[in-house]
Amino acid sequence: MNMKYALIGCGRISPNHLLAAVNNDLEVVALCDLDIEKAKHHIKEYNLNTRTNAYIDYKLMIDAEKPNLIAIATESGNHAEIAKYCIKKGIHLIIEKPIALSLDDVDEIISLSKEYNVVVSACHQNRFNKSIQKIRESMEQNRFGKLFHGTAHIRWNRGQDYYIQAPWRGTWEQDGGALMNQCIHNIDLLRWMMGDEIEEVFAYTDNLNHSFIETEDLGVALVKFKNNSYGIIEGTTNVYPKNLEETLYLFGEKGTIKAGGNSVNIIEEWLFADKLDNPDEVKIKFRENPPTVYGFGHTPLYKDVIDSIINNRNPYVTAEDGRRALELVLGIYKSAAEGKSIKFPLKHCSSIEFKGRFR
Repeated sequence: MNMKYALIGCGRISPNHLLAAVNNDLEVVALCDLDIEKAKHHIKEYNLNTRTNAYIDYKLMIDAEKPNLIAIATESGNHAEIAKYCIKKGIHLIIEKPIALSLDDVDEIISLSKEYNVVVSACHQNRFNKSIQKIRESMEQNRFGKLFHGTAHIRWNRGQDYYIQAPWRGTWEQDGGALMNQCIHNIDLLRWMMGDEIEEVFAYTDNLNHSFIETEDLGVALVKFKNNSYGIIEGTTNVYPKNLEETLYLFGEKGTIKAGGNSVNIIEEWLFADKLDNPDEVKIKFRENPPTVYGFGHTPLYKDVIDSIINNRNPYVTAEDGRRALELVLGIYKSAAEGKSIKFPLKHCSSIEFKGRFR
């Protein structure tokens, strides 16, 4: 199947999308960005087909190029509007995290995707890390036994230059803070591994070191899952002087794991009562060393989405998965703002509700 592909948004994460598209032999027909020079630069830089065109207006691009698959990698606050338009045109989607900033918007995206029979995948590419795939396999084989608790630590650094580069960052209307932007991948993994269903959340958030943004640079949360296990989340962009680590711990009655490295791409602890595998061999075999925190997950995510389109099945990472990650972050924001635990599920919540929180 010859699949026409277009990318909307040519910012920081766009090279990973383009490489994934090229690696999966997609026909890259167009790139779109409000700064058309960015799109033209990418076309040249990645030796894209001479028939690849650059656009400012994504609606004109869709009418002219008629792509089968689009990746949305714009500022987060625009994901939903663009996604709804694309779905109504019958176009399959990969949507960068977070899938949207409002639960109502995600629910509409999910509903429309079913109505128009299109595939929508949330781009939580770390699920495809070799380390994470190995851990997930062990979870599905019930090697942990009863789960006790899991922790997600994201200890990174983001300075003022990062926010000057793209002024939408660190705003409630277009982004959210450290938890929504930097930490949502590991938050997604923790929820996924711990059984997905949440009872309640209690949290604190604060802006300690980024007076030039509206949103939080630190979030700490305690999660109670419906299977009577617990989760601890610590996310910050205040670590001096650079990114330190992103780690995921899982503790069960018969197993303990730690995934670490820059983007949970290394297994650092592997202890199971069943002794089905050699921990040292597992650590070597499932280790990756990506050049950035974005890892290598985009290419296998794209491969899966393409296959899901061809075979009319759900993708490995669904829009519903994207909603669950968003719901947990918004639940943390709501708990911190209201100073009380928040019961799940959340029906309606949006990042814009927290505007003015740290003034």
